[in-house]
Amino acid sequence: MKYNQSNIKKAKKYLDKGDCIGVPTETVYGLAANAYSSLAVKKIFKLKKRPHNNPLIVHYSNIKSLKKDCLINNSFTKLYKKFSPGPITFVLKLRKDSKISKYVINKQKNLAIRFPKHNLFKNLLNKLDYPLAAPSANISNKLSSVMASDVKEEFGTKIKYILDGGKCKIGLESTIIDLTNKPTILRLGGLGVKEIQNTLNKKIYTSIKPKKKIMPGQSLFHYSPGIPLKTNMKKPLIDGAFLLIKERKTILNNYYYLSKNKNLDEIAKNLYSCLRKMKNKGYKSIAIEKIPNKGLGKTINDRLNRASKY
Repeated sequence: MKYNQSNIKKAKKYLDKGDCIGVPTETVYGLAANAYSSLAVKKIFKLKKRPHNNPLIVHYSNIKSLKKDCLINNSFTKLYKKFSPGPITFVLKLRKDSKISKYVINKQKNLAIRFPKHNLFKNLLNKLDYPLAAPSANISNKLSSVMASDVKEEFGTKIKYILDGGKCKIGLESTIIDLTNKPTILRLGGLGVKEIQNTLNKKIYTSIKPKKKIMPGQSLFHYSPGIPLKTNMKKPLIDGAFLLIKERKTILNNYYYLSKNKNLDEIAKNLYSCLRKMKNKGYKSIAIEKIPNKGLGKTINDRLNRASKY
């Protein structure tokens, strides 16, 4: 599907009618609906089989539209200027007069928001009179989608339309930072914590385990390919596939490579696609070689640790 205006018009038509559609972002594909419409938002939860106590991330085209729903602060302004649009999600205080559906926020007074970088999604948002709630386009706890074909595999005919924007550039979900009090990382993601700390010039706390009120991306079990997954392995299990971070001279049918030479950006981009491919090929388990726990590797290991709780 080409990047053209007719596709964006078609996507807008479905969204205006209160339907859910698949949308591309630079991180992963999203399952999008009008964030001001409770009827539309409830469809997201139903399609994803997502618990209603798990809030949604809302996507905006610009700060002007955001100010209708959230209160902004200095930390947000600094990070926005440096990293948005991009793979960072901000948790901000919700305005009392906001039109955001109560189903988006799970009775909370805060809202998780993002400005996506993907040109096709940005173009779509610019043509709408409302922001889009858009969690990852997958069944809850399963692998995120990084291509339109993944979204189709997840939802089939249950979803009305998929706006095809090619393969996601980053391949991992956004970093989530709570800015309602002391800046706190709630989910590791496509943007490094060190970069955020350097921009704010202060120590950033990390709290990726959910408390009483869960925030987006904090589920302890998530990103599962649907079969047992073992990390830090040196060989595959019986009837299993082996996922390596560097190409080897040894060529075996059950060996798959995430990158040519331990490139963490390449590993992240290919991770979900490789896991999905192994599951679809009928392997009974997946063993993964040790991934360096630095930079983007921390995010990759976070995803694999949650997926391994299958």
